[in-house]
Amino acid sequence: MNKIAIFVDVQNIYYTTRETYGRQFNYHKLWQRIGCTGEIVSATAYAIDRGDSRQEKFQTALKHIGFDVKLKPFIQRSDGSAKGDWDVGITIDVMEAAREIDTVVLLSGDGDFDLLLRKIRQDFDVDAIVYGVPGLTANSLINEATIFYPIDQDLLL
Repeated sequence: MNKIAIFVDVQNIYYTTRETYGRQFNYHKLWQRIGCTGEIVSATAYAIDRGDSRQEKFQTALKHIGFDVKLKPFIQRSDGSAKGDWDVGITIDVMEAAREIDTVVLLSGDGDFDLLLRKIRQDFDVDAIVYGVPGLTANSLINEATIFYPIDQDLLL
C-alpha cells in the first residue's frame, strides 16, 4: 500500500485561497481525496499561533480530521514587520519522513520548497505531490512536483 505523508503550509494556503477565491480551503475533502490513494501515515499542519479563538477552533478541526498541528508564535517586530514561517521546520520534517514513505504531499505555493522536492525525489525515490493555487504557486515548485494539483473550487468551503 502507498504510504503517504501530508505537509500543509497553513498560512500559504489560507492567504492564496482567500486572495484568489475569497473562500477557505476544505481540509476534510482533501483528506478524503488523498486517503483514497493510499495509507496516510502522517499529516502535519504548520500554523502561526496568534492566540485568537477562531484560530483555536480551526486548529481543533484540523486535529479532528487527523492532522498533527504544529504552532509557532506570531512575532511582531519593532519596525512593524512580522515574522512567522515554517519553511525550515517543514523541510526538516519532510526530509525525515521521506525515508519511510512512498509519497509526500505538500500544500504550498512557496517556491522555496522546489529544492526540497528535487532532493527527496532524487535521494529517496518518493513521489512529490503538490497542491497549490494556480497563479500563486511558483513555477519552480510545480516543475519539481511529480504531480501538481491546482486548488480550485472543488477543494474550497
